Amino acid sequence: MPNNITPIIESNNFIVLDKYTNIINSSESYQTEAELEKELINDLINQGYEYRKDIDSTESMLNNLRTQIENLNKTTFSNDEWMRFCSEYIDKANDSIIEKTRKVHDDYIYDFVFDDGHIENIYLFDKKNIIRNKVQVINQFEQTGTQSNRYDVTILVNGLPLVQIELKKRGVAISEAFNQIHRYSKESFNSENSLYKYLQMFVISNGTNTRYFANTTKRDKNSFDFTMNWAKSDNSLIKVV
Repeated sequence: MPNNITPIIESNNFIVLDKYTNIINSSESYQTEAELEKELINDLINQGYEYRKDIDSTESMLNNLRTQIENLNKTTFSNDEWMRFCSEYIDKANDSIIEKTRKVHDDYIYDFVFDDGHIENIYLFDKKNIIRNKVQVINQFEQTGTQSNRYDVTILVNGLPLVQIELKKRGVAISEAFNQIHRYSKESFNSENSLYKYLQMFVISNGTNTRYFANTTKRDKNSFDFTMNWAKSDNSLIKVV
């Protein structure tokens, strides 16, 4: 903590300072990737994310997605209706990441005809009352495309994987996590029937430096220069989030 600090509010129980610099203990320099992953998940849990250790396969992810969509829309699908909803909309054949992104941003309402003939607007997200959207975190999800890959940490919104976080232990360049994500994109993220086509953002971190970048089809997406740091309003960098 800096030496010259002006207290803004002070009481017997706490002090509010005008500036604070987090000091990393020397022992943390030996933090393993597994420990960093655990720490991140605990931080997300403390912010209200639900940790779902049981979601570790395509089947369990689809089951959770069904539960979240039903809860959000206050409706219930029969098994046949759910399969048809997936084939018509969620996992429509030949959808690329571009079509999936349109469903996240623009076409997130689908007019679904139930077996009895009635039609309901099925929402993927509530964009007017965002607190109704369910946020969850999973880790070590394994998926196979041309190769079998296991992903570090995934953030789900209403059951859909929207943010992928890849971690490296301290001292390892985060460019390795960046390269790993692009390998996953080629080998499994965008494989047939993969819900990871819905990913919107990637985050890479080694515990001391954290950057993010969008899921895109731009030609320069394979360049590390495409990644960005979070920043404060004065443009000072936030390296750890």
